[in-house]
Amino acid sequence: MAVSKRIVLHFPRRLVERPIIYRLVKDYDLEFNILKASITPEEEGLLVLELKGDQKEYDKGIDFLIKAGVKIQALSQDITRNEERCTNCGACVTVCPTGAFKLEPKTRIVLFDNDKCIACGLCIPACPPRAMEVHF
Repeated sequence: MAVSKRIVLHFPRRLVERPIIYRLVKDYDLEFNILKASITPEEEGLLVLELKGDQKEYDKGIDFLIKAGVKIQALSQDITRNEERCTNCGACVTVCPTGAFKLEPKTRIVLFDNDKCIACGLCIPACPPRAMEVHF
């Protein structure tokens, strides 16, 4: 059975320069899509990704990550838009790295696609009427 999950990986300093994701692809036949990355050589790393593959191989891959010393957490926060507060100003469109916001050219209404959202939170401080909210 196939599985697709969004997870956050926290890499300790000693693992930042190792080919961890490569091992997931080569050894466990998993597909990945990097949603957000922040890696500082010789310090630490944070990687938000969508990981897809067969459930058995996915479980083996997660076990490999844990044994290697990578801290794993589910992407458990979700960003929502309070429609009553939104003024369709478009500030969110310019800061979103995944294109979850789109300005409809004819109506000038900002559309929000929650499926594209990676919960990075950049839209929250950018929103003047504070229409974007985070839920854990």
